[in-house]
Amino acid sequence: MYEENNLDSKFNYKEWKKILGFVRPYRKLIIYLFISSIMLAFAIALYPMIARYALNNFIIVQTTDGLGYFIAFIIVVVLAQALFDIIWGAVAMRIDLGVGKDMRHTLFKHTQTLSIEYFNKTPVGFILARINHDTHSMGGMFSWMLGSAIDHVFYIVFALVNMFILSTTLAWIMLVIIIVLVIVTGYYQKRLIGLNRLTRSQNSLITAAYNENINGVQTIKSIGCEKLIKDYFDSVNNTMRSKTMAVDKVKRSFIFIVALLGGAGIALIIYASVPLVYQKLLDIGTLSAFISYSFAIIPRVEDLTYMINNTISLQANVERINSLMDSAPTVFDQQDIIDKYGDIYKPKYENWEPIKGDIEFCDVSFKYPQSDTYVLKNFSLKIPAGTSIAIVGQTGAGKSTLVNLICRFYEPTSGTILIDGIDYKKRSLLWLEDNLSYVLQSPHLFSGTIKENIKYKNPLASDEDMYTASKLAQAHNFIEKLDKGYETDVGQDGGKLSTGQKQLISIARALMANGKILILDEATSSVDTKTEQLINSITSEIKQDKTSFIIAHRLASVKSADIIIVVDSGNIVEMGNHKQLLSKHGLYYNMYTSQRFDDEQDKFFKEKNTL
Repeated sequence: MYEENNLDSKFNYKEWKKILGFVRPYRKLIIYLFISSIMLAFAIALYPMIARYALNNFIIVQTTDGLGYFIAFIIVVVLAQALFDIIWGAVAMRIDLGVGKDMRHTLFKHTQTLSIEYFNKTPVGFILARINHDTHSMGGMFSWMLGSAIDHVFYIVFALVNMFILSTTLAWIMLVIIIVLVIVTGYYQKRLIGLNRLTRSQNSLITAAYNENINGVQTIKSIGCEKLIKDYFDSVNNTMRSKTMAVDKVKRSFIFIVALLGGAGIALIIYASVPLVYQKLLDIGTLSAFISYSFAIIPRVEDLTYMINNTISLQANVERINSLMDSAPTVFDQQDIIDKYGDIYKPKYENWEPIKGDIEFCDVSFKYPQSDTYVLKNFSLKIPAGTSIAIVGQTGAGKSTLVNLICRFYEPTSGTILIDGIDYKKRSLLWLEDNLSYVLQSPHLFSGTIKENIKYKNPLASDEDMYTASKLAQAHNFIEKLDKGYETDVGQDGGKLSTGQKQLISIARALMANGKILILDEATSSVDTKTEQLINSITSEIKQDKTSFIIAHRLASVKSADIIIVVDSGNIVEMGNHKQLLSKHGLYYNMYTSQRFDDEQDKFFKEKNTL
């Protein structure tokens, strides 16, 4: 099971500092949020003083002198509060949506630069949790939560100032209560950071389980393991519940203590104010204002502690976002290459050299990351442009290694790979990718229509070119028979089509890409025998003017290849053309004769059954 990297156990300002880069573009809006929050707090803090003035100057003395001006002042305060409340909400919304959008954009853009190795070891669910959930949390924190925190802090400040003006004794009592609440908050901080980190990690497991099980629903149903999957999900889900309950237990105990201290504080203020009223050191209006401030301050202190808890909880989100951002590609262009050729987002096409397709392995050794076993060792091979190379071997023999190196999904551990006589590291990754046409063994289609999938690399390509590629890939006939033809929606990952149909569309898409290097990775493994024969019969036309690599299990499809490489246990054991390898009576000979015998048996039984 995949586990996320161990993260900090304490509040880490350095982690937060990295995130602040997303907030800087919204500095002006945050200033507006700051000002509107302060003014909003100031307006609300006036109400107890307004009530005090009304009690002492109108109700107790029973007069209406100056009441009109007083009411006008109240209206001004109410309108000012409403205005700043509207500004506050509008600004907070723009910050929330802006920061969240920028984070999602940056994280998604960064994932496109990561190497295949990262996606091989990191479940999609974990990546989705960071890009969707974590960024949403950050957007809310730097807008609504920040605005509320500023409002609450300044209300408490304004209220305390007014309380000290009205009665120093009672104000000190309130200040002591606030200090005690702050100490209690600090006590709970460390526990909440650790517990929330565990909860966030478990949430990633749930997201990963959702993603993998929904995407793999066909496999799950085809092998009847619904109960096994449900039991696993129940286990993950129950663990999530128990961890969340642990966090909630700590939070509830914290909130209870805060509420208890707040209630005790208000009771203490009322108790202390009674003798002051009897001694006429405190008038009724002032007592009313104090009680109003006390009842308003305590909930705000509670809210602030809740916000502090949430901020502490978000430490895990921040660490996870930074963890993704700090993930570096293992295959990348050096800066001088980027300066000349551009990167994947800003290519400098004008500097790209045309490609012929000559490929040469020069003393190449390779082992996969975190492995001590060499898959290739001191391997050399020169492949002229236009040559067709077949790579054959049993399942798991390591047929894909050479292709992975050619595509620069991985780079040689030692040695050099040349394309047109130049080390391919001296060209940009996008230059190489742009010249590849790759048909995967497990075809992947994007949501949309068949036309959109075939034209995926070049949406502006003509329909005639699309028809030509489709006919060459033997896909045109079945597409034309569909109700909507090329406008047929393929569904999620091509779910509305058969595997064979998806494969033919992926072949057409590769031909539309028209790369000088063509890779067919078990490209006919999912199609019927008749279609496979048709594709094999026009293979020479497909490979015209291309350096092609054919990974195949069935040897009938590779007999015409210029060079056949036989791989066994990760090592190249034989190499030559079809006739040369048969004459050696080695592994290729054994594989070929065995498959031929199986094919003849199948043919015999089919003919017998038709009699």
